[in-house]
Amino acid sequence: MMRTVKFTHHAVNAPIGDLITFRALPNQAIKEIDPFLFLNHHGHQVYPENNRGLPFGPHPHRGFETVTFILAGDLAHKDNSGASSIIEEGGVQWMTAGKGLIHAEVSSADFMKRGGQLEILQLWVNLPARYKMVEPVYQGKQKNEIPTIDLEDGDVRVSVVSGNWGGTQGAFKPLVDIALATVFIKKGAVYKTAIAANHNIFFYVIRGAVKVNGEMAAMRDLVEFAKEGKLVQVEALEDSMVLLGHAEPFKEPILAHGPFVMNTMEEIHQAYDDYNNGAFGTWTV
Repeated sequence: MMRTVKFTHHAVNAPIGDLITFRALPNQAIKEIDPFLFLNHHGHQVYPENNRGLPFGPHPHRGFETVTFILAGDLAHKDNSGASSIIEEGGVQWMTAGKGLIHAEVSSADFMKRGGQLEILQLWVNLPARYKMVEPVYQGKQKNEIPTIDLEDGDVRVSVVSGNWGGTQGAFKPLVDIALATVFIKKGAVYKTAIAANHNIFFYVIRGAVKVNGEMAAMRDLVEFAKEGKLVQVEALEDSMVLLGHAEPFKEPILAHGPFVMNTMEEIHQAYDDYNNGAFGTWTV
């Protein structure tokens, strides 16, 4: 039985300075798709030579995970746990903020000098209460470190970021069963997958246009599904790329305030107190 499409939400224009940004989640109609909390789609845009790069300098997080997909350009990560990397086109960064850290997400010195195309997705995934105060962990993987599955004689390619997709394990192993993949589908091809009925589905059209379970979805559309059924069928109406995820909902209170996501307002206040009092550590250039 196919999952019924409940609603299609179009991402809203939410530029950050000169950075083209569309916010797919949250929006006026839907706050989250538990445990998926937030999605920003930066770009596509072309930066000139000698640009300032991305504007995300040092800032704190606690209580959730960021999963960042570099679709074009690059992304330089540094945090005060000592982790750093430059992930290029096709790569993914997965950061478990846990009990708290300070990090920066900027463009590499090379990108700022030469310029070029840039497109990035950042997804926030919640942590259940039992894991909100774990030690922070950062991992960055380049495109060639992310397993792929070719289907339909190569007309469909699934890049397996996390979880188990048709027997292929993802590049990242989250604390809980969060499955994420990017799916490339050539025009006219069809991709089918079965997703457990008790899992919420996250489905975002990055590029192109598709028909998913009989309903149209265009570029920058977030598709909200009802609860019943397992089958997801995607037909590409043009060459398309989809971010597809699923997970069992945590069904816990969600209090999101600025860079922190906790279960109670008291925990939010504590996060601000801890950050202001230096419990997140310090930042050095």
